[in-house]
Amino acid sequence: MVIALPVVAGVWTLLTLWAESAGSKRSWELGKQASRRKVLIVYDPDPFYNLDEQISRSFGQALADQGMHVRVATAEAAREFKDQPFDLYVFCANTYNWRPDWVVSNFIKKQVVLENKSVVAITLGSGSTEASQKTLEELILKRKGNLLDSRSLWLTRPNDESRGEESNTKVSVSMAYAWGEQIAKRID
Repeated sequence: MVIALPVVAGVWTLLTLWAESAGSKRSWELGKQASRRKVLIVYDPDPFYNLDEQISRSFGQALADQGMHVRVATAEAAREFKDQPFDLYVFCANTYNWRPDWVVSNFIKKQVVLENKSVVAITLGSGSTEASQKTLEELILKRKGNLLDSRSLWLTRPNDESRGEESNTKVSVSMAYAWGEQIAKRID
């Protein structure tokens, strides 16, 4: 026990630091640039799975299909767009150690002005996301953002019990698209 506990703690710490480090710099434009509605979707790539990218792009595609111009970007890439005016911000945060990832959290704290801006929060995780989702919501509200909606999507826990035969990732991606359509209708 004297040896096992420090080894487990050391491995956990190293995995946490690796998972919490900033990912690559990537971005995509969806929809027509001339659109009057501009959206920025920010996420940090998960080193294990790319559910965050799939969810962000699906949500963004739904908004673009409803006539909005959408920029989907990793937090590293989103720094280039932080001073541009957006009508809607969407933050997609992974859950590590029961909290939203550090990179997205720090982007919200330091890189963007959310006061009176419309915001959607997406919390991803293996299934234990309640504390992470609440923390992400509180961070947005503390920055005086207008939180339109907040939901969790899970990697391993079923997102829709009625679709148990389908891949949970595919279910999550389709749910993100449907949610994006709902948000588009609400803000238009």
